[in-house]
Amino acid sequence: MISLVLVARSLRGFADGCIAVVLPAYLLALGHGEIEVGLISTATLFGSAFTTLAIGRWGNRFPIRRLMLAAALLMAATGAGFAGLSSLWPLLLVGFVGTLNPSSGDASVFMPLDHTMLATAPAERRTALFARYSFLGSAFGALGALAAGAPEWLASSGWSMVGALRAMFILYGAIGVAVWLLYLRLPNPRIEDHRPAAPLGPSRGIVWRLAGLFSIDSFAGGLTLNSLLALWLFQRYGMSLAAAGAFFFWTGLLGAISQLVAPLLARRIGLINTMVFTHIPSSLFLIAAAFASSQQLTLACLLARSLLSQMDVPARGAFVMSVVTPEERPAAASFTSVPRSLAAAASPSLTGVMFAAGAMAAPLVICGVLKIAYDLALLTAFRRVQPRS
Repeated sequence: MISLVLVARSLRGFADGCIAVVLPAYLLALGHGEIEVGLISTATLFGSAFTTLAIGRWGNRFPIRRLMLAAALLMAATGAGFAGLSSLWPLLLVGFVGTLNPSSGDASVFMPLDHTMLATAPAERRTALFARYSFLGSAFGALGALAAGAPEWLASSGWSMVGALRAMFILYGAIGVAVWLLYLRLPNPRIEDHRPAAPLGPSRGIVWRLAGLFSIDSFAGGLTLNSLLALWLFQRYGMSLAAAGAFFFWTGLLGAISQLVAPLLARRIGLINTMVFTHIPSSLFLIAAAFASSQQLTLACLLARSLLSQMDVPARGAFVMSVVTPEERPAAASFTSVPRSLAAAASPSLTGVMFAAGAMAAPLVICGVLKIAYDLALLTAFRRVQPRS
């Protein structure tokens, strides 16, 4: 069962990594601008937040296998919708109801379902399993980013650029079908063996405190989603799609490798310390990139940031699952994800406006400062909290 979840995460990581780089180029090719890129990124994250909220509130009424199959079909439909549409409002609608992910992490409805499956592992294996899950998503996301250069190759072979970019969304939908076929092999347990009267019980307070802090981190991260960072590189340095894809391949690969180190570090210094003391330096590198004097120095700062910025991901997932009761895990996964998704959804449009106004460095600086504030608040609030299991 776990192996099927990991394989599906790998496939989705490839699709997300490719589309995150292709999306701004596709929208620009259709005649849209920076503000529209921000609006569609916002719509995708708002939609993910609402579907994730629905999973947390009502998901325990349905078999988890059925929910995962429905999510995979929605992914297939999302790819078909983006491939077949050009106007802003239809694309906003598909972005809102679909599974498109403009970020470097898993920000879709799949995440709480996957985390519920992974949390069935014994406590001593849980952090390593979450690290493997995150590593595969990041590693295959890096390969997907590298594949984002394919439209330029297709265009040089006689395709129109718009047609070549549409082909990448068709590929995204095809991967959704492949994920659906994988999920058909899952067993059919329910999300919970014991249905609580409310989605959250004794751990409600800690979950909401975590959700509030995570939302600050996600609002900041939404300012520099991969799609928006790719747009920044296109606009500031005139970087080609193939070059941007190669760059995001290396950022994704570095992020993936760092996540393998996270469980080793967590065993030595704890989950919270791992989250905080790797995150703060990564934010400083992001701020430095905003003021770098050359493209080479900018990319070096962003690569250094990538080596540290994702180490908190497996630690965060393992920490949430360890401080709640087993019955609360599906709801905890969703209710810590929803405020994060809502907060992240609010910021891409702001980045689009800042880019359109010529304030190209502002989103990077604001993101770095907010993330440092989040890290310090998290350390203060939770450094003495002990896991339940």
